[in-house]
Amino acid sequence: MERDGFLELRGVASRYGSNEVLSDIDLSIAKGEFVALLGSSGCGKTTLLRLLAGFISPSAGQVKVRHRDVTHLSPDKRGMALVFQSYALWPHMTVAQNIGYGLKLKGVSRAGIASRVAAMQSLLGLEGLELRKPAALSGGQRQRVALGRALAIDPEILLLDEPLSNLDARIRLTVRHELRALQKRLGITAIHVTHDREEAMVMADRIVILNGGKIAQAGTPEEVYNRPASAFVAAFMGAENVLSLNGAPEGGEFAVAAGPASAAGSVPLAGRPLTAGPVEARFRPEAARLFAESEVAVIGPGITFKGEVAAVSYPGGHWRHVVRLGQAEVMADAGHAFEPGTRVAVHVPAESLFLFNSPSAAPASTVSRAPAGKVYA
Repeated sequence: MERDGFLELRGVASRYGSNEVLSDIDLSIAKGEFVALLGSSGCGKTTLLRLLAGFISPSAGQVKVRHRDVTHLSPDKRGMALVFQSYALWPHMTVAQNIGYGLKLKGVSRAGIASRVAAMQSLLGLEGLELRKPAALSGGQRQRVALGRALAIDPEILLLDEPLSNLDARIRLTVRHELRALQKRLGITAIHVTHDREEAMVMADRIVILNGGKIAQAGTPEEVYNRPASAFVAAFMGAENVLSLNGAPEGGEFAVAAGPASAAGSVPLAGRPLTAGPVEARFRPEAARLFAESEVAVIGPGITFKGEVAAVSYPGGHWRHVVRLGQAEVMADAGHAFEPGTRVAVHVPAESLFLFNSPSAAPASTVSRAPAGKVYA
């Protein structure tokens, strides 16, 4: 997908007094692309969306649409429409009046408004609800009305400010797929703000992860999930288990130093810029393989840790174990439960172990090697 020339941000910054909310944002978005701005509260994602919409002006940098500088244009001159988190529907207006409100402001004729409103109702499954007011609608219906109002003015770019966050979990799953299907059908460019990792993964062509007002990583869902650019991104994408290891690059691998009770191990570098010394190792609970320390198991390349089960719970579909590794603790999933106190081995496949140069965790004293095809006991 060609990303140059449709929507571009170059060196964008935003400050409130001495507080820098956004810093040096460079981003190109293709026509028809669905981009999720993902991050925790206070990362700058909503500020960036409001800046794109024209509600605030950047302290520095440019915003361009089709190579046209829109940095200082008013919201109604940008060819964009924003769906608010609260939907912002007029409570005294009917569904039809809310959908047609933007068209009325643009001076469209009554006949033109009626035709466009009818088209939006048909598109969004709101037929027969045109005379209802927002209070008489479900959360999903209100969300569709807000979306219809935004789409009625035929924007080139649709901005979505966490529009699904007010829906209950069951409806949210349905609406997220409906919204994505609609975006693909219309071919509209969409920028979606969310703090929900799963929502971003299933809806977006590309995810832009923000941290402290800066872009931490931008890539496809597969890229940010399987090849996180930093320890922050790895943790944000679910790799919350963290251990501190020591090692050094050797050829195309990173050789992990032996622990007090185990042999050394190694992990392919795979382009990671690691240097000799302590590294931060991160992995997801579901990526680990858990088995009894006394069990003979055939395992592939990766790192294996020895420890003791401290706690076990059942979140649904699998058993989650807290495993104590010396001074550290990690979580590991398994298809059956190991009782607390059981001595276990936690194997993390090489492709699921993310190593970074900035250590921040307690040392694991039980690191062992897991060579491909070998038997670990």
